[in-house]
Amino acid sequence: MSALLEGDRLDKSFGPTPALRGASIAVEAGEVVAIVGASGSGKSTLLHCLAGIVRPDAGTVRYGDAELTAMADGERSRLRRSEFGFVFQFGHLVPELTCLENVALPLRLAGIRRREAEQRALEWLARVEVEQVARSLPGEVSGGQAQRVAVARALIGGPSVVFADEPTGALDSLNGERVMQLLTAAARETGAAVLLVTHEARVAAYSDREVTVRDGVARDLRVLA
Repeated sequence: MSALLEGDRLDKSFGPTPALRGASIAVEAGEVVAIVGASGSGKSTLLHCLAGIVRPDAGTVRYGDAELTAMADGERSRLRRSEFGFVFQFGHLVPELTCLENVALPLRLAGIRRREAEQRALEWLARVEVEQVARSLPGEVSGGQAQRVAVARALIGGPSVVFADEPTGALDSLNGERVMQLLTAAARETGAAVLLVTHEARVAAYSDREVTVRDGVARDLRVLA
């Protein structure tokens, strides 16, 4: 089976400091993959290159038939809006918008009318068990609630891939477990692949398999095979 998302021999440096050294990884449709490794190993840089947020210095990133590394910035931005979902460590919700409006935002950007977008957003908030915070601003809810809102926002548009960068890093263990349960269950129901960066074994345990990054090199047994 061909990979849905694939990074091949990716290099990336920030100034004189190398972050990736020939990293390769492949993710299939519907698969949950955890990128694991020590702090500073290059995990987040690899995720950002695969998502088209950061352009690698060398190597290629392919999503289906499209080569992200050959796209202009605007093309990559449009691809991220239409095909990808994102959950970051601190949620990155828009503070001036209610939780409902935050979840509806990807649909509004796609041209869907407000009433329909917010109705679907309410359904997603209920799905991740935080419909009670719909009219609250992000600063008025707990960290666990905010991260569930971020999960709903990431999945509402029906993405093919969800990129989750330390999604439980700012949460206590109980809230972290519930966020992971909700994220992986919803992704499996919708058929989305999940690419998850974590340094926590209990979080990586929710994945189908793990890819270890050490000193900027990703050891993906599926690629090596």
